[in-house]
Amino acid sequence: MKKYLPRIIDKLLSERLEAKGAVLLEGPKWCGKTTSAKLIAASFISMDQPEMIKQYQSMAELSPLALLEGETPRLIDEWQIAPNLWNAVRYEVDQRDEFGQFILTGSAVPAEIDESMHTGTGRISRLYMRPMSLYESEDSNGKVTIRDLFANQEISAKSDTDLEEIAFLICRGGWPKAVGLAERLALFQAIDYFDAVVSADISRVDSVRRDKEKAKRFLKSYARNVATRATLETIRKDVLANHSGTFDPVTLYSYRDALTKIFVIEDLPAWNPNLRSKVAIRTTDTRYFVDPSIATAALQLSPKDLLNDLNTMGLVFENLCVRDLRIYADYLDGSIYQYRDSNGLECDAVIHLRDGSYGLIEIKLGGDSLIEEGAENLKELASKIDTNKMKKPAFMLVLCAKVPFAYRRKDGVYIAPITCLKP
Repeated sequence: MKKYLPRIIDKLLSERLEAKGAVLLEGPKWCGKTTSAKLIAASFISMDQPEMIKQYQSMAELSPLALLEGETPRLIDEWQIAPNLWNAVRYEVDQRDEFGQFILTGSAVPAEIDESMHTGTGRISRLYMRPMSLYESEDSNGKVTIRDLFANQEISAKSDTDLEEIAFLICRGGWPKAVGLAERLALFQAIDYFDAVVSADISRVDSVRRDKEKAKRFLKSYARNVATRATLETIRKDVLANHSGTFDPVTLYSYRDALTKIFVIEDLPAWNPNLRSKVAIRTTDTRYFVDPSIATAALQLSPKDLLNDLNTMGLVFENLCVRDLRIYADYLDGSIYQYRDSNGLECDAVIHLRDGSYGLIEIKLGGDSLIEEGAENLKELASKIDTNKMKKPAFMLVLCAKVPFAYRRKDGVYIAPITCLKP
């Protein structure tokens, strides 16, 4: 049996259970939700147990409270198979009036959510679990902490990771079952995940039959436009290019919404700071997957293919970094955004904490010229922020794939490899 690699969300789940009656743990299939929840749960029921699904659904209709009986915290895995369990959990939390009663895990947003389903506000806390970050999979040494960057500390670390290994980590992804496997077996996990999404999951989420080939073309187009602000109309036209048939805007949004509900795509919203100038801020989301391996699986790219196309590798590497930054930001009670204005000034990621502190991050594969370009972009954006109306940036960071050392430059900009980062 493989050893359990601790997850960053483990601590967050324990803390939420100490403060709420129930916790909803959401995220894509195969990211490790059930494994992590079982470590904390005292009893559990798996709603997707094949021979029991019909019985559990019937019981959830007739006597839902019976499914909630058991030692606490009680884990209800894949709860969305019987959506009315949500109200039963909320009701039981009210009746018991105690914290730490239930953990709900789900790999899809329920198709049938109506007005009868209470929001659960104040009773059920939500946590989002993604595939493993490099620190969780032990592919980052964790010598540089984001906390230290916010504290304006000096940093010093070394990374021996080369581009070949980064290409492999992108294609392997953060799927727990892939970590520690031989390369060929590890790479197959993302391919298998992609096939499951287009063959079944995209239709099963809301019982709407969707065309497998169109789903493939949609994800392939999304992958070609990863880390860009491509419009959905651009993606729609891309799906139709060199193919017969139709793919109208209504159908496009249906596919997009289904993939969002099963946590396959996760776009990055725009940051809207107070600026001294009147420059217009572009508000289109940046296109990303919950894990970069989905992009390479959609495009049928191997690590060697990425190394032969560094432009594409740079964009998918950005997806890897955004995945990790999102995981680390959640741990620090923060959020991740992106920035672009009408003058073309960009910032790949902004990590913004609840107390108003924020850091500016540019993502580059490496190389002196690209690192210098990233540093200059960060300094230019920082100079435009109106510090009379908001705090100045706590830090500026160029996050790289290949750079031998983590350090702070004389101008204050941090340089660090992603394989040295942790929260």
